[in-house]
Amino acid sequence: MAAKGRPSRSERRRAEREDLKIPVDYSAVDAFFSEFTTNVNEGGMFIATETPSPLGSEVALEFRLPGLDRPVNVSGRVAWISDGKGESPVGMGIEFRELIPEVRTTINDLVRRLRQS
Repeated sequence: MAAKGRPSRSERRRAEREDLKIPVDYSAVDAFFSEFTTNVNEGGMFIATETPSPLGSEVALEFRLPGLDRPVNVSGRVAWISDGKGESPVGMGIEFRELIPEVRTTINDLVRRLRQS
C-alpha cells in the first residue's frame, strides 16, 4: 500500500532518478533544516528526514551539484511523503518549481553519468 499522500511509482516518475547522496538545506513553514537527498532528477528530489513537511507545502531548497561552481537555489513543493514502510526510507518527495536551464542540464548530465557507471 502507498504511504500517506504518495502516488504510485508510475504516477510520480516523469524522469529517471539515480541515487546520489548530497547535503540539502531547506526551509519550510518558518523553519530551516539540513538533511540529505538520496536521489535527484530534473523533476525533483527525495529528502530523507524523520520530520517531513506537510503534503503540498512549499519549500525553498539549496544544494550543491557536482559540476556547478555555485549552489542551486530552487523552490519546490512536497509532492509525497514516505513513512518508511514501502520502498523508500522516511522522508518526502519534492517537486521542483521552474529550474533554470543550466541546472536542468547539469542534473540530466549527472543522472546520465551515474546511470553509466
